[in-house]
Amino acid sequence: MRIDQRLAEKWISPNSSVLDLGCGDGELLAHMSKQHNIRAYGLEIDQEKIAIAISRGLNIIQQDLNLGLSRFADQSFDSVVMAQALQAVDAPDVLLRDMVRVGKQAIITFPNFAYWKTRSFLAIKGKMPVSEALPYMWYNTPNIHLCTFRDFEALCAENRIKIINRLAVNGDQQGSVLSKHMPNLFGEVAIYRVSAL
Repeated sequence: MRIDQRLAEKWISPNSSVLDLGCGDGELLAHMSKQHNIRAYGLEIDQEKIAIAISRGLNIIQQDLNLGLSRFADQSFDSVVMAQALQAVDAPDVLLRDMVRVGKQAIITFPNFAYWKTRSFLAIKGKMPVSEALPYMWYNTPNIHLCTFRDFEALCAENRIKIINRLAVNGDQQGSVLSKHMPNLFGEVAIYRVSAL
């Protein structure tokens, strides 16, 4: 599992209900089901990934996240997780509001476009950056709404969403002094735990 998933997992309580948006092949859900005895549900659009997730014994619904979460009642999950998919949906603000409606808490991770290496790549090479956190070329990327720590926090404030925790990671390391105090510049990947006010 990626480090953002391992850190997000720490905010999941044992024996709780979890909805994973854009769950992929279900690696995170399967791990949490085994380690924390959660009631796991996932939404995914890719048929091949769904087949793998179902083979792991997971409850997966094929759905485009751009259609929202209207099929789920308010506060129907303890946690709603979305790891590195917020930047790939058409309306991140709408989906974020839906996440805190459906879940008692939401855990979101995304690549930070203000990371110093990303800024340097763009400034020096004059091209869109390609990195571990942003592995696609500009013409084939699913990322249509790249943002920063500051952008996400402003979005939360505008939508009356409470930020409970924030972590920044670089590569495979968590919480350097620089990323803790200046995450917008030194955090490669953002991890947030939020809830409705």
